[in-house]
Amino acid sequence: MQELSEPTLRPFTASDGENLAVQDWPLPAQERRGAVLLVHGLGEHAGRYEALAQRLNGWGFSVRGYDHYGHGDSGGPRGGLTSDLRLLADLADLVDATRTRLRPGEPLVLLGHSMGGLVAASFVARGVRPVDALVLSSPALATFMNPLQKLLLATLPRLVPNLRVGNGLNPEHLSHDPAVVAAYRADRRCHDRISARLARFIADAGPATLARAARWTVPTLLLWGEDDRIVNPAGSRAFAAAAPPAVVHAQGFAGLYHEIFNERDAAPVFAQLESWLEQRCPVRRAQPVAA
Repeated sequence: MQELSEPTLRPFTASDGENLAVQDWPLPAQERRGAVLLVHGLGEHAGRYEALAQRLNGWGFSVRGYDHYGHGDSGGPRGGLTSDLRLLADLADLVDATRTRLRPGEPLVLLGHSMGGLVAASFVARGVRPVDALVLSSPALATFMNPLQKLLLATLPRLVPNLRVGNGLNPEHLSHDPAVVAAYRADRRCHDRISARLARFIADAGPATLARAARWTVPTLLLWGEDDRIVNPAGSRAFAAAAPPAVVHAQGFAGLYHEIFNERDAAPVFAQLESWLEQRCPVRRAQPVAA
């Protein structure tokens, strides 16, 4: 059994010179079967994935997470965005940097949650960089916007792209576990801001990604909570219905809220993830030494 790692924090300079906070949960190369790059959701940060990262370590995966621009300990105004595709460019930088740490043939898996799931899925759909596999947790492929919000979104990004307002996220709907909700509320690195430009990215990238579902080629595990009140689960259902079943394995979990890995009954979710990773990234057997 692998000895679980202590996370290491380090600054990372994006290609435009901005600072992004990176967190690693490493494993020695000889104990590693692959690497997972975590892409977090709106208003949170990579540090909230400590329990998931430790679980992945135990399954033989090194883990890296980073805080999006405008989130956590990274640079930028909270919820801000310097350009429409900034989140994809930052992910490309992190994929490139993570690849340099891997052995030849070692798989790199993207695991994105919520807005991070949308970023990861859009990244794959656009072919920004090749990745070996993709895990989507409650991806923001569809929203719950009302007609007034849609009208504002059609005008504000053009007029005031940097205007930041409340994102409307209700922490009570993250998980049925009161401890998760309380920890989120108390976390100084979580915020409720979203800029008009970031809102437009979310609104545009969801339909654009869904439009490519039928031509999906990257092995993908898509998981969501059927009782999600933060991200519309209809987006995940639509993607699952359109994508090739041999490429995309999809499952919704009845009774679960948005953060499926942080639910009180998360055991079936972890079991599904572990089983899928076993198939996609089997343990690398040591090569016999020639006589």
